[in-house]
Amino acid sequence: MKRAGLCLAAVFAALFGITAAASAAEKTHVVWWDFLSGGDGVRMKALIAQFNAEHPNIEIDGTTLQWGTPFYTKVQTSAAVGQGPDIMTYHLSRLPLGVSTGTLRPYTDAELASVGLSAKDFFPSDWSAAHVDGKLYAIPLDIHSIILYYNKDLLAKEGLLGPDGLPKGLDGIANFDAALKKLTGKNGAEYGVSFASSDDDGATDWRIFYTLLNQMGGTFLQDDGVLPGDSEAKAVKATETIADWVKQGWAPKLTDYPASIALFTSGKAAMHINGVWEVPTMIDLAKSGKLGFHWGAVQIPVLFDHAATWADSHSFAIPNRRGNPVPPEKIKADLTVIAWIEHHAILWAGAGHIPAYRPVTDSPAFQKMQPNATYASLAKTAVFDPRSKIAGVASPIYDACNNFIQPAINGQIAASAAIAQLKDELEGDLQ
Repeated sequence: MKRAGLCLAAVFAALFGITAAASAAEKTHVVWWDFLSGGDGVRMKALIAQFNAEHPNIEIDGTTLQWGTPFYTKVQTSAAVGQGPDIMTYHLSRLPLGVSTGTLRPYTDAELASVGLSAKDFFPSDWSAAHVDGKLYAIPLDIHSIILYYNKDLLAKEGLLGPDGLPKGLDGIANFDAALKKLTGKNGAEYGVSFASSDDDGATDWRIFYTLLNQMGGTFLQDDGVLPGDSEAKAVKATETIADWVKQGWAPKLTDYPASIALFTSGKAAMHINGVWEVPTMIDLAKSGKLGFHWGAVQIPVLFDHAATWADSHSFAIPNRRGNPVPPEKIKADLTVIAWIEHHAILWAGAGHIPAYRPVTDSPAFQKMQPNATYASLAKTAVFDPRSKIAGVASPIYDACNNFIQPAINGQIAASAAIAQLKDELEGDLQ
C-alpha cells in the first residue's frame, strides 16, 4: 500500500507538473515600452499591475525608456531591424514621422471591433489626429493640454473671481491684459502670470504661441509652406502678445521650469500657464498644507476670435517590425490590454489628463473629478500639432521655437524677425 501510495503521488506530481508547464506556456507575454515618468509613470505602473493581476493568461512585461528623442529614435531603429516591443506608448503629434519612416503598423476596423472599440467612443479631434492618410496608427488614451492655473484668493481680492469659484473677466485680449496689470505687484504677487518654461526647450513657447495662433484662425503649416498667407502676420501678433506680457512686467522672462512653477505655488504669480500634468503637484501641495491658498484650473481663455487650445495625446501603437511582425496572438493580447486600460482610464485621469475614451469622461466619477471636469470642455476645441514629420514633441518645430520665439518673448529680438527666421529654418527642414 505504501508503494502504491508513492506511485500514485508520483503520478499526481507528474500530472500537476505537466499542467503547470502547460499553463505557463499558454500565458501570452506582451512586451511593453513607454516613456512615462513622474505621476504618469506611477499611474501607468499601477494600471499594468492591476491588469496583470486580473488576467492570468496575459502578462505585460513593461519597460520605461527615456522620454523624447531617445525614445522615438530607439523605437525607429529597433523596428527597422525587426526588434522592439509588441506595444508602446506614442504621442499622436509624432505619428506623421513614425508613419513616414515605416515604424508603425495600422489597426483595422475589425481589430477595434474585436474588443468593442470604435470611433464614436473618442473625441473627434483626438480620433482625427490618430489617423494618417485615412489609416488608424494609434489608439488615443487621453487629451493633454496647457491650462490656466489660478490663485483664487488673489483673483477674488481684485474682483476677478465669480461666485462659482471660476475666473471672470479674462476673455478677450484687452480684458486679459487688464487683469494681468491689476494682479501684478499687489497682495504679494510679483506677476500676473508665469509660464512653464525652460531655457533649452521650446515646448511651452510653442504651446502658448500655437494656441494664440489658432485662436486667430492662423495656419502654421500647409502644402505651400510655413505660415502661408496672412498667417505670418498672425504669428507675429501671437508672439508680440506674449512678449508684451514680459515687457510690461506682468510675466517673468522664460527661464527655468521648476522656478516658473515655484512662482505660482509660492503666491508670487497669480496665474500660471502649464500642462495638465502639474495638476497632481497642486493637489499634493494643497493636501499637505504647503500651497497656502485656494487654487483652480480652467482652459485657456478665448483671447482672440474663437476657442482653441494646443493639445496632444498619449496613445497606444504597435511597431512595424521589419521581417518580424508582431504575431496575431500578440496583436489580440495588445488589443485586450488597450481596451482594458481605456475602460479603467479614470485612474489615468488622476494625472490631470482628460480621458480620450468618452464613456469614462462622461462618467459620474470623472464629472466629480476637479479640476479636470472644469477644463474637460477644451477637448472639443483642441488643436493638435501640424500633421508633419517636422512637428510633435522633440521636433524641429520645438527647436525653432526655442531658438527664435523664446528670445522674442524675452525681448532679445523683434517678433517679426523671430518669425521670419523661424519660417526660413523650418521651410529648409521641409525640403
